[in-house]
Amino acid sequence: MLDWSKISTVLLDMDGTILDLHFDNHFWLHHLPQRYSELHSVNLAEAKKLLLEHYQRVEGTIDWYCLDYWAEQTQLSITDLKREVQHLIQLRSDAHDFLCALKSSGRDIVLVTNAHPASLALKIERTQLDKYFDTLYSTHEFGVTKESQLLWQRLQEKHGFILENTLFVDDNITILNSAKKYGFEHLLAVANPDSQQDSRVINEYPAIIDYSEFLAEIKATAQN
Repeated sequence: MLDWSKISTVLLDMDGTILDLHFDNHFWLHHLPQRYSELHSVNLAEAKKLLLEHYQRVEGTIDWYCLDYWAEQTQLSITDLKREVQHLIQLRSDAHDFLCALKSSGRDIVLVTNAHPASLALKIERTQLDKYFDTLYSTHEFGVTKESQLLWQRLQEKHGFILENTLFVDDNITILNSAKKYGFEHLLAVANPDSQQDSRVINEYPAIIDYSEFLAEIKATAQN
């Protein structure tokens, strides 16, 4: 599926790729609507409808991923509300061994997430995921998201990865399309980002449901 002998840098998304997306889906689709309905005295169905319509309007933009934006729009402390359900934040069941194998192999392991820095900080606090990575980036520091070609340009200028030797992994097909357009040689999709939902059929890119299938080849092509 992948030629690991040609991969020296691995760029990894966070939510759905390293962490179970169940937390985020539960928060945005259930928990936030519940708290919104309580604050604004609208029924839950109406709250879900209003928020979903708003999500769709800004999806893929920096606002969609910005906790400050949603705090202003909802009049709720998004960070505080996330802490109410923080027990749902966890690594994918296959992530630990995969990340340890990558780290041991001597490759440059980089987190590239659209998550807001406050959300990233909470998830590091809960999972200590930072220990697996050489570098962590929130796209908010670049002012654009992974959906934008400008993000990849700015990220490459800062980090200096070589497209021909870099693997990018994400669960979002739109973002993978953006990375492909920029010229990444190696791309991988995650077919089962949410442990509480069925796996998706993905035809556009090589896709996995369990990273363990890569462990032997990662070890065999170690670069240290």
